[in-house]
Parts: sequence; structure tokens; C-alpha cells
Amino acid sequence: MPRRAVLVVVALAAGGALTAVLLSRSDSSQAADKNTVALPPKTAEVTRQTLTDSETVDGELGYGTTTSAVSRKPGTITWLPDTGQALSRGQALYKVNNEPTSIMYGALPAYRRLAVGIEGPDVLQLEQNLKNLGYTGFTVDDEYTSATANAVEEWQEDRGFDETGAVELGQIVFTDGPVRVDSLAASLGAPIAPGQPVLTYTGTTKAVTVELDAADQRLAKRGAKVSVTLPDDSTVAGRIDEVSTKIVPAAAPDQEPTTKFEVLVAISNQKAPAPASVDVEFTASERKNVLTVPVAALLALQEGGFGVEVVGADGSQYAPVKTGMFAAGRVEISGAGIAAGTRVGVPK
Repeated sequence: MPRRAVLVVVALAAGGALTAVLLSRSDSSQAADKNTVALPPKTAEVTRQTLTDSETVDGELGYGTTTSAVSRKPGTITWLPDTGQALSRGQALYKVNNEPTSIMYGALPAYRRLAVGIEGPDVLQLEQNLKNLGYTGFTVDDEYTSATANAVEEWQEDRGFDETGAVELGQIVFTDGPVRVDSLAASLGAPIAPGQPVLTYTGTTKAVTVELDAADQRLAKRGAKVSVTLPDDSTVAGRIDEVSTKIVPAAAPDQEPTTKFEVLVAISNQKAPAPASVDVEFTASERKNVLTVPVAALLALQEGGFGVEVVGADGSQYAPVKTGMFAAGRVEISGAGIAAGTRVGVPK
């Protein structure tokens, strides 16, 4: 008994979801009259190739994520750096009442006064920075001891602070590393209050920022390699360094907020001019050396699963197949009798 089938037109939606429109058809005519062969209107060849699920999106080449530095004490802005200026550990990020807010490296923001008796990872960060700045006489750990206070007094003398041995809020700001001043939010000589923004900064390494829709989340895999096309059409290698979720507020009261994924891409070529608009090609997955057919060649078999209509010199017959990756309008298939060069039917 010939295998019955229902022809299916298969579409690959965003994110890899399948949608199907079923068209009624069977091979019962062949069963009734073996001399009558109902051939498909069009055929395609099974091809062995590499399938790549990739997508190219717009990106912005700059210096990565922008961070806002806010004042932690009241006073008057007495010094500001230049926009684009690079600053590193030990240097002043800005000055209030002629006292600097000094840069130190660390992931945990400065959030409290540090003094003898305090313990925690912020103490460890402080002591690591004091050691790297050349201060000695204390053990680098998470305990703020009198020896730590002595080193802090030396640091305060060098920076122009009162030598209290305690680090007040506003004396230091922890950053991930060297910074580049992106923009100024305050003016020289302007009054400033706690919580008011002073400036924004970025890292000093050039990177590409990309915003992806939630449907494209599969592309945002940390550590994955990407290709970046610059404005001069040259390409540079990149790697996904960070992925963060971003909630975009609704544009109108009757709309819902949308979820976006902000992707930071590290690039190998640091000489590329920035800022600039670039194209970023993401590759979600890849299947090498597999058999593929056009997606439209897939049939939904009446007994379940998918098949293809194999066309030969004597007619055609339906063959069940196992599907794999979908990409670029083609689908990976495997099954008995399926080989490179086999011709399969494609509905109109």
C-alpha cells in the first residue's frame, strides 16, 4: 500500500519556530492506476553543505557601557576632566571643594565609610588598591585594622585630605579599570549635592554595543564569536563579552514594556575609528557537512512526522525523514534513501 501524505508548506519564523500550511494531497491515484504517475510541479536536489543559523544586526562601535558618576557629598565642583580624557588608578575623577574623588579598581561600588573594625569585600578592594599604589605595612585581607588606617593616612596626606585614617564616602570611586570620560553633567564652579550626576565614563577599550529583540535571544551567547563589518566594509573579529537584560518602557499607556538584550562585543582591532555604526553578524549555531533541501520540500506525513517526495525516473514515492537545523530557507534532513543528488518534489 503506497504511503499517504499531506503536503505541507513550511515557513521558518523568527527564532526558529515552524509554521505550516497544509495542502490536501495523497498518492491514491497511483494506487488506482500504476501507469499514471502524478509528478510534483517542481523538484529540487538534495545538497550536502554547511548550514549556519546567523543574523546580521546594527551595532554602535564605541567604548562600551556608559556609567554615571554621582557626587557623594555636598559642595562646589572645583575640577573636572576633559571629555575623552583617560584616567587610571590613583588619579582624580573630579574634585569637590578641591578634594579629589580618586579612582580605585573594584567591582563593588563604594557604599559606606571605611574605618578600623570594618570587615568585608570593600575593605579587601581598598587594601588591594593601596598596595598597588605603593603603600605598605598592612596585610591585604578583608579586615580594616590600625595598620590599614596608617596606610590610609599616608594616602590621605598625598591626596590632600585630612589625615583621619578613615575613608569617607566621596573620597574614592571603584571602577572596573581605567576609564574614559564620556560626557560632563556638571559645570566647573557649580554647586553639587549628594546623588547629583557629575559625569559619565566608559572603559578605555573599544567595543560594539548591540540591542537585540527578545526573539533573538538565541544569538546572545557569552563568549560566542561574531564578525563586525566597519564603515569602510572591512571586517574584524569580535567576541560577545557581556549580555544584559534591558526593559524598554512602553511608548503609550495602552502598550506593554518590551524586553531587549544589550550585548557588548569585544573587538580585536582597537584602531577602528569610533564612534561609528557597524554591522554585527551573529552565528547561533552551525551544522557542517549535512544533507539539506528547501524547507518547502517538507511534507507532513499522515501517520506523523515529516517526509519528502523522492522523484525518480519511474515516478515518485514518499520517504520519511528526520529533520535537523533550519537556516536560510533550507532544512537538514536524514533518512533511508536520502543522499546528495537525490531529487525531491517541491510544491508550488
